[in-house]
Amino acid sequence: MQHGWNGLPTRVWRQPAAKCPGGLAVRRNWPAACSTQKVTFRQAPKNSQFIMKIQMTKILVPMAVLFAGSLQVSAGFTLKEMSPQSKACVACHKLESNAVYGQWGSSKHYRANVGCYECHMANEKDSDAYEHQGEIIATIVSPKDCARCHEHEVAEFNSSHHAKGGRILGSLDNVLAEIVEGNRAFKTAAFPHGNSSAAVNGCWQCHGSEIKIGPNNKPDPATWPNTGIGRLNPDGSEGACTACHARHDFSAAQARTPATCGKCHMGPDHPQFEIYNESKHGIAYYANIDKMKLDNAKWVVGEDYTAAPTCATCHMSATKDQAVTHDVGLRISWNNRPELSVRPEVSDAKLGLSGKDVPWQKRRANMVNVCLNCHNQNFADAFYLQYDSLIDLYHDKFAKPGLALYEAAGPLIRQPRFSSKVDFVWYEIWHHEGRRARHGVSMMGPDFTHWHGTYEIAKRFYTEYIPELEELAEKHRQSTDAPKRSASEKLAKLLDGTLNQANHQWYINKIDPNEKSLRNQQRKEFQQRYAK
Repeated sequence: MQHGWNGLPTRVWRQPAAKCPGGLAVRRNWPAACSTQKVTFRQAPKNSQFIMKIQMTKILVPMAVLFAGSLQVSAGFTLKEMSPQSKACVACHKLESNAVYGQWGSSKHYRANVGCYECHMANEKDSDAYEHQGEIIATIVSPKDCARCHEHEVAEFNSSHHAKGGRILGSLDNVLAEIVEGNRAFKTAAFPHGNSSAAVNGCWQCHGSEIKIGPNNKPDPATWPNTGIGRLNPDGSEGACTACHARHDFSAAQARTPATCGKCHMGPDHPQFEIYNESKHGIAYYANIDKMKLDNAKWVVGEDYTAAPTCATCHMSATKDQAVTHDVGLRISWNNRPELSVRPEVSDAKLGLSGKDVPWQKRRANMVNVCLNCHNQNFADAFYLQYDSLIDLYHDKFAKPGLALYEAAGPLIRQPRFSSKVDFVWYEIWHHEGRRARHGVSMMGPDFTHWHGTYEIAKRFYTEYIPELEELAEKHRQSTDAPKRSASEKLAKLLDGTLNQANHQWYINKIDPNEKSLRNQQRKEFQQRYAK
């Protein structure tokens, strides 16, 4: 690592002094290849603008399409003029793909003379490179490509759970989509054995596909089109910047809009978009959308807008004290995805992410810093007490005993998984209703917390889950298979112990007398209050 004039570390890329074999040493490997002359980029101090000069003594084509002459830019890159290659692309696409041309024309890329070629150019050795109108390009623009200019943003993204979304492939959720719901009827060149259309058009579109390249060096149609947030790209990178920054205008305003997140964060198992819409935050947003200044270059809550927060406001965007972050986990204090909620540093450690060293208390402080732009400290503190209490309720009353019962019933449940009703019932208790309750309370959505959450959990737990487990225990009570008979006895004993806990005694009509008396008193007070 070298250090520049301001004492900050510099990043050194190298400018080729002659045309590299096979064309251009760019894209996934150009910082390291064909090097004779250095071009130095200095890292800007936080919260300050800086001027970066790039002096080149040799203007070479096609490398000069990126950095030509002496350029001065503030917090970004601006090319002196559009490259010949991009001009040729534009001339054709203006006629053949007018919508794409129009979107790009409204983008900051256009204003910076960053055209088609600057993003799609490839090295002929890349697995997905192909010749198009005399140039070597690739269809997919990966985060690694975007990092040529947006290095800091991509580095943050790579540290996030978003970037790892594609690792769901082969998980329990994918077993449902590939086997239970699907078949192998969708056959392509890269998948002669076939794929499940349910997975291709469902799971993979949000989580990301593993891009496979066909014999013509173009993406296989089972894996492309795809803008899944954790897409596994041919260059080894993970993610898709276009999941949020939709091509080809790459609008910041669009990325800040809740509906952008809603493409994936909705539905029975993670309905954050619907929860947002019912919350006071969502109500305020839709009533004041004209005051949100979504297309501002500087978009700081409390300074540029105060009408409402969006998903981006709370999880990513700048405050007066925090910079923008592309790691969406740095402001959450619970990971509510698993059967039992865990602290985010725990889940980060499992994925080998740098967030393993950021404790939940720090993340919560980051979020409270956002809250305080509209609310006071007492409000924020009371909200988190309410939130944590709901997590405790879910854990203690349903998740912990439910998981213990499911594990105890394991030897008695028909295989394979999801061939028995009890598999589906438990899965939906935690994966659907349990998540809805937890996500609902985390975003102040009362209907999702209660009616779509804890009510559905309780209904399914007491009217489906417990009866199914009781039936399993009884079925194998007299089994000639000794291990199953033993498992049946253990399950029956655990069921009895669980239902005799204070949380569940009402179900077997053993409610505590004091609790019963209190309930009766409250009922009388209610009747008197509203008596006609």
